[in-house]
Amino acid sequence: MGRKSYKALIVVFCCLVSCVKDKPAVNNIPASSNIGNVYVVCEGRFGNGEATLYTYNRTTDSAFGDLYKSVNNQQLGDVFQSMTKIGGDFFLCVNNSDKVVVLNAATLVYAGMISVPKPRYILDISPTKAYVSSEYHNKVYVFNPQTLQVTDSITFPYQNTEGMCLYNNTAFICAWDTTCNSIFKVDVNTDQVIQTIQVAGYAPQEALLDKEQTLWVLSGAVLSFDPYDGRPCAWTRIDPSSGDMLASYHFTAEENVVHPVFNNTKDTLYFIEANQSPFPGNNGIYRMGIHDGALPSQPFVAPLTNQYFWALGIDPVNAHIYVGDPKGFVQRGSVYVFKQDGTAIDTFNVGIGPGHFYFDQ
Repeated sequence: MGRKSYKALIVVFCCLVSCVKDKPAVNNIPASSNIGNVYVVCEGRFGNGEATLYTYNRTTDSAFGDLYKSVNNQQLGDVFQSMTKIGGDFFLCVNNSDKVVVLNAATLVYAGMISVPKPRYILDISPTKAYVSSEYHNKVYVFNPQTLQVTDSITFPYQNTEGMCLYNNTAFICAWDTTCNSIFKVDVNTDQVIQTIQVAGYAPQEALLDKEQTLWVLSGAVLSFDPYDGRPCAWTRIDPSSGDMLASYHFTAEENVVHPVFNNTKDTLYFIEANQSPFPGNNGIYRMGIHDGALPSQPFVAPLTNQYFWALGIDPVNAHIYVGDPKGFVQRGSVYVFKQDGTAIDTFNVGIGPGHFYFDQ
């Protein structure tokens, strides 16, 4: 799909940025300092085995990494996609290594591994059940977080299972396939698809719930150097009980939208938008209220010269906004921290390709 080609655009056209303050990495850190941190998922360059895990301590204003290698004396793998905490363990999806690595959350010591083809994201269902989506495959794999065993799989009519969202006893599953214009509602007790729901646009990739428990689905895919060789992005707001479409918002074919998150009150949606024509130019963080009648026309936080935003997260503890700049995926990336009003408050360096954040509370 479009992930690797979109990153190629960044590599080709992104300029090197000026230096930022480089907070020290350490060989090891006390186990107690692993609790309640902000974790930075650094993808690394595809095919190079450079995935790294960094952390940022809110209290001491310090960044640490490469944590997995420091603690376990080995490389994490190739393309670190996402991170989820279930019980007392962290589950790390290492996409191109076809594995989910399990770490003790308090010590970051390796606790096991689950073999899954091209894992993307994990959805925590219960203490004994979780789902993991799979790139290039038409399945979501079911595993037991306690035994670390894959117990089942759910088959869909499209490839590239991607974002997932839990609502009561059902899960909504996206398939980021350019021929797909639906999401799938799954009964998590039976692991059966019980409803197919049409969305605006094609290639649904993310599903999130707002404060009113309505579902927001981001669809679209920018596939190559030609921005029209893909599917324009769109938002669809859906009643998760009935599957009825409540609203839809359509982007131009030139705009690529990635990594949406809700604020802590779940009444405002944040996302990164990039204009892909004729080249990847200025991009920024956009935000819109859940009852807004139109898409925002101006970024809430615009990048500085030579900044390029790729990762986005909002801290549930203090509502600070974290943004990752991969610097073309050719060198160490940077993370910028903003207050809720958009004021910049901090910057620190991380590994190659910061792509996601996990906020431990």
